[in-house]
Amino acid sequence: MSMSEAEEQPIRVAIIDDQEMVRQGFGALLGAQPDITVVGDAADGDAAVELVRRTRPHVLLMDIRMPRMNGLDATRAVLARQGDDNPRVIMLTTFDADEYVFAALRAGASGFLLKDASAEDLVQAVRIVAAGEALLAPSVTRRLIADYAARPEPKRRATLSQLTERELEVMRLVASGRTNAELATALFLSEQTVKTHVSRILSKLGLRDRTQIVVAAYESGLVTVAD
Repeated sequence: MSMSEAEEQPIRVAIIDDQEMVRQGFGALLGAQPDITVVGDAADGDAAVELVRRTRPHVLLMDIRMPRMNGLDATRAVLARQGDDNPRVIMLTTFDADEYVFAALRAGASGFLLKDASAEDLVQAVRIVAAGEALLAPSVTRRLIADYAARPEPKRRATLSQLTERELEVMRLVASGRTNAELATALFLSEQTVKTHVSRILSKLGLRDRTQIVVAAYESGLVTVAD
């Protein structure tokens, strides 16, 4: 979903969790927001894939541990279409150090959210991800990504030679968790110019969102946990 689309229509959200109380609670909180519409919910990954096909949500809140098909497999199935209208996936987890968070990033999730997050954090998370921002809590971002990048599984190694010096600078700041507004202030640029640089980075590296920029920055060695 582009920013212009986000400004013209409500953010369409689907909620996938095997606990009915979680689905109802999140649905009530999000449905009360004027810029968010809850288009449906499901209790397992199989149902999630069908729900996404029918309702075309912009953002998918996806539990990791579910019966029949877990959230990781469901995320892979949903994002396998590689369409422009693929939803952005927020994985729901109980612990910020959950081992499945690493697999969620590899599956293409845009971030994760703790299930005990406040109502304000939940609503803000949906808005952040819908706008194309990364959703990785500052307290765990560097540890999470650095650990992920150091794992022995085969990884996509970002080729950064095609990026300009300015784009590399923007990429470093994105990896530090800064928003477009914060980048604009730090670089003495307009926010629109920052958005253009971010879009070019995504296009040149074949990435789908800012979370993948963060991962690629660590994988390529552009940013390290010591930075």
